[in-house]
Amino acid sequence: MSRASTPRIDAHQHYWTLSRGDYGWLRPEMVPIHRDFTPADLDPLLREADIAGTIVVQAAPTEAETCYLLALAAGCRSILGVVGWSDLEATDAPARIHALAADPLLVGLRPMVHDIADDDWLLRPTLGPAVAEMQAQGLVFDALVRPHHLSRLIRFAEAHPGLSVVIDHLAKPAIVAGPEGPGWEVWARDMAVLAAMPQVSCKLSGIVTEAGADWDVAQLCPFAKLALDLFGPRRLLWGSDWPVLRLVSSYSQWWQATTTLLAMQPQTACDAILGGNAARIYLSRRGRSPY
Repeated sequence: MSRASTPRIDAHQHYWTLSRGDYGWLRPEMVPIHRDFTPADLDPLLREADIAGTIVVQAAPTEAETCYLLALAAGCRSILGVVGWSDLEATDAPARIHALAADPLLVGLRPMVHDIADDDWLLRPTLGPAVAEMQAQGLVFDALVRPHHLSRLIRFAEAHPGLSVVIDHLAKPAIVAGPEGPGWEVWARDMAVLAAMPQVSCKLSGIVTEAGADWDVAQLCPFAKLALDLFGPRRLLWGSDWPVLRLVSSYSQWWQATTTLLAMQPQTACDAILGGNAARIYLSRRGRSPY
């Protein structure tokens, strides 16, 4: 991959402080990631990969964590934007979202859909007022979903055509099973429907974690190729999912894998996927720029 002609942006990473106590999913047996992670840990890795900055994404379903991340971003030049969390079903959800969005560093919200017991949660009409306020504030809806949620996400996106939706981690397909696996056909079909909607984008992120500790680039290629074929270089965003990535890989290993996955793409496509799209989708609509 040639040197970037536009600044690179890692469109998906996390920071956390365990003593905050609201990371219910983060268990002690997850040894590589069960500790605090701050910009001091990531900044050297960003410099090594020539990445200008990041979009930091919530890891706890609390507004307190969102405020923590916004405060962290205010003092850290490498954090270009925050995808936070708010209770989208709260009776005062629009007012709460309006208040959070007063901080220009907030660029999106992410309900942790894949942890919600009700698989039809995205179809609840109670989400309507919150979604309307998100649109009014220029916030992105990050969709943390699994393949079985995609049929609901299709209906959600159809109901809110003015809402920018970004699918995290290719919707966590069954990487280990591969394109011959039983889940591929339905996943690919639903992703194609979503990709036909111009307001929907997708992150090339998180797939090494889904592949497991024995992952290799060949496993990832069919999934990355399909995403690129469907969403094109204008609606695919690269992200590390660091430090969750550390469960199976280092930052540099995933970066090197990315250079292989994008090896046949022209420099203009690489520039878009590795930074330009994140700047346009997350930052420009909030009147911000990393350049």
